[in-house]
Amino acid sequence: MQLTEIQLRSSRLILAPPRPGDAGEMLDYQQRNRLGFQPWTPKRDPHFYTLEGTQGRIASMQEKMRDQQALHLLLRLPDSGSIVGECGFTNIVRGPFQACHLGFSLCREFQGKGFMEEGLRCAIGFVFEEMGLHRVMANYRPENERSQRLLTRLGFEPEGRARAYLHIDGQWRDHILSSLINEAYV
Repeated sequence: MQLTEIQLRSSRLILAPPRPGDAGEMLDYQQRNRLGFQPWTPKRDPHFYTLEGTQGRIASMQEKMRDQQALHLLLRLPDSGSIVGECGFTNIVRGPFQACHLGFSLCREFQGKGFMEEGLRCAIGFVFEEMGLHRVMANYRPENERSQRLLTRLGFEPEGRARAYLHIDGQWRDHILSSLINEAYV
């Protein structure tokens, strides 16, 4: 299965991997949402917010998808094709583990309307059914109540708290560790 070529659809979204031609739009997405994403993301090098930096990230994403180490998806509106969010299933480990990490973001104006839940249900279905993964792990800061509620609705279960887990927004931050198990493989 070539992950770089998939396209998924939900009732209100098209989910597809980023392509080199998406760099300008991806850069615009990051720039428009920069302040809203800042409390939840690592400190970004200024190069991150350049076209060249975005092209490099897309090339890296494509390589990892070709190697079956990740699946990166842009969430787009079907009518306009506009990027409203993204999600990534990274650090894919096969063998006896069959697991990955999930990360996601959504434009502020689409938050609270069920778009991310819809997109993630579709993407997780693909990861479980087509890729055969057993576990998706998602970690969030304890004060990120929106992510906690979303992950709970999706069926993720908390598994513990990791002290000073990731360097986010300039400081080492605690995270709640959670996971969703593919019940078809239990």
